[in-house]
Amino acid sequence: MMTGKTISDVALVGGHRALDLVNTVAPRGGAGDRHDYLLTPGDLLTWSLRTGLVDAAAASGVEAAWSASPAAGRRALAAVCEIREALYEVLSARPGEAGRPAPARDQLDHISLAWTSALTRARLVPADGGSGVVRWLLESPPALLIADRIAQDAVDLLCTIDVQRLGRCPVEAGGCGWLFLDHSRNRSRRWCTMEDCGSGVKSRRLTERRRSSRAAVSG
Repeated sequence: MMTGKTISDVALVGGHRALDLVNTVAPRGGAGDRHDYLLTPGDLLTWSLRTGLVDAAAASGVEAAWSASPAAGRRALAAVCEIREALYEVLSARPGEAGRPAPARDQLDHISLAWTSALTRARLVPADGGSGVVRWLLESPPALLIADRIAQDAVDLLCTIDVQRLGRCPVEAGGCGWLFLDHSRNRSRRWCTMEDCGSGVKSRRLTERRRSSRAAVSG
């Protein structure tokens, strides 16, 4: 389980910023209470800076816009969390995997609407290099910038992800349920991180074995 208490502590282990957004809730799936690390617009701004969604200059503009209109900050946070949950539902369906349901149409529609709305504030500009001739440049006002860029990230992930590389930290084995791209050579990655869930589960199992051994000796 992720041990960080604030958004500044949350590990970025997804391999794509949109997956790191999904992983701002712990645990994902399973029983018990879950903790949401995006509780305030300030948390969202901190996360956006940490992940490179915005740079310091853009963050300053966003902060000023949200300070002038706190309601705009709350709307941005709500919009991002809605995209986050829609994305989680789509990815949890694991499209194309045998025996799993197709992603919910309404969740895909929600992400699509968020992106098409963002596109009204975008234009095509020459690409900086790599593949393609042009790229979309979002020219959103500061109050809308983060939600628009999140929508862009979500669509980018869904259009490019290799679903065979999508892994989940196993809740059934004591993990947190976070999603990640498994780039290991033989696709053997099991945990979000060995330092967190991996070692935590191993430590608990060792403690249980020792307790059982002491109980057997005492009996």
